[in-house]
Amino acid sequence: MKIIKLSLFFLFLSIAANAQVIQKDTTKMGYVLSEKDTIFKDTIQLEEIVIYKGKLDPEAKKQFELLKNRVYKTYPYAKLASERLTTLNRGMASLTTNKEKRKYFKIVEDYLSNEFEAKLKKLSRKQGQILIKLIHRQTGTTTYELVRTLKSGWTAFWSNTTAKMFDLNLKAQYSPYEVNEDYLIETILVRAFESGRLINQTPAKPVNYDDLTNFWIDKAEKTNK
Repeated sequence: MKIIKLSLFFLFLSIAANAQVIQKDTTKMGYVLSEKDTIFKDTIQLEEIVIYKGKLDPEAKKQFELLKNRVYKTYPYAKLASERLTTLNRGMASLTTNKEKRKYFKIVEDYLSNEFEAKLKKLSRKQGQILIKLIHRQTGTTTYELVRTLKSGWTAFWSNTTAKMFDLNLKAQYSPYEVNEDYLIETILVRAFESGRLINQTPAKPVNYDDLTNFWIDKAEKTNK
């Protein structure tokens, strides 16, 4: 989707362009980005779901599986964004002139264009929404703030305005104690890390999953009374 290319690809490019030159990228994606998300237009808004020993009804299970596939596909990109941001913070001091920055920007632009642009363009609207949340989970910063900091507030404004036309809010935050979908995302990640499906990267603000689950169980029980 074009907006994914314009905003998220721009984010990765902005982060890497201000970092040190890396001769070899050793990022482990942890998941082969080959799954297709073709049913996103049929997504149904469900009641809040609590994942524990209980069973899900068929429709809830279907939607949970869709969400799981989206998380599997987008988490590696969020992980990469966090790693690039870390590299930025470590290597900023090494770039002293605009000439160096322009030269490195071209190197990184070619690398990212060949490596990620085609894949990001294939992300669906819902996958883009999940990716924006996961970027906030891993970096502690919204996609909007990253773009604004690394480029300009004007660019961030227009990126966010355009994104909203496609139901993509670059200011979206990851809030597992407030948003049920975010709790489900955390559940999917915890299970994927335990099974080895995804490679765990410590988030900016770690969450105690047991406490999080108890919170949603208590909320569900109070709601059903």
